Amino acid sequence: MIDQRRLPRRFEYLHCQTLDEMLDAIRSMAIRGAPALAVAGAYGMVLAALKASTGNVRNQAKNAAELLIASRPTAVNLAWGVNRMLKIVLNESISDADIPDKLLVEAHLMAEEDVQINRKLAENGASLINDGDTIIHHCNTGSLAVVDWGTALGAIRFAHEQGKRIHLLVDETRPRLQGARLTAWECEQYGIPYEIITDNAAGFFLRSGKVNKVFFGADRVAANGDVVNKVGTYMLSLAAHTNGVPVYSVFPLSTLDLSIPNGDRIPIEERDGDEVLGLEFHGEPVAPVGAKARNPAFDITPNGLITSLVTEAGIITPPYDLNLARCVYNNSLEGK
Repeated sequence: MIDQRRLPRRFEYLHCQTLDEMLDAIRSMAIRGAPALAVAGAYGMVLAALKASTGNVRNQAKNAAELLIASRPTAVNLAWGVNRMLKIVLNESISDADIPDKLLVEAHLMAEEDVQINRKLAENGASLINDGDTIIHHCNTGSLAVVDWGTALGAIRFAHEQGKRIHLLVDETRPRLQGARLTAWECEQYGIPYEIITDNAAGFFLRSGKVNKVFFGADRVAANGDVVNKVGTYMLSLAAHTNGVPVYSVFPLSTLDLSIPNGDRIPIEERDGDEVLGLEFHGEPVAPVGAKARNPAFDITPNGLITSLVTEAGIITPPYDLNLARCVYNNSLEGK
């Protein structure tokens, strides 16, 4: 996988050969992005099975599943991907000896499915983008966050490749700066015109009347359409809503968690405060020695602030509680 901790200065691959190495890659955010985590979790299960002692493959794979799901608890795609693999592990008709090969086939299938799903939702999202639009984008939702194409940035890329003239305002996305480091780097690769803005400048640009749309992804979406996404999404959505700018969350249906009625029920990961305190300005730490910090990795954006939800199955509008369930049902019928 591309080691996202090194970008944009260095482009390096990280090779994981054990479950522990995959867990470290996920926790340290060498790999991140909800759909990418689903596939990483799947390959983590493969590694656990391949390294398991003879006669103990099932138990070690079950333990691996628990560790992987706990490594990033907010992004539901990780649990979705691991649980999909767990169905193979729990299938008593599959012998212990055959489990690693079966898991590997399934992981490869998930990776290929992710490419096709993301291309479709990118196409759907691009239909909401007009020629000449200026868009604010939060966090990183491009190819780095998935297997290929991306979610929100995938839609922007698709529109750009259609020939639409787009200008992107990329907010930094503090404290890990996924926007400034990763989204800006991807825009460079695709030739998408962009400028980096600070997170707290978004309100200024939205009020100016020169921003047409706000795009971001999702890490988990509740049954009522509440979106849990990278911290800062809520404040951005509030400012957009106040200024009459449409807000779009773009995600695959695997990010939807119909078992959770609303966003307040979703666990929010809080990461080490060093991610906040480690920021430097001109080579000097910004925080006093001994300072403490709070570092929630995500926040909850209520459904009333979101104009539409974009998935591979189509563009979903309110009422979300009815239309999300209907979308999943219709998509499952098509899958049959």
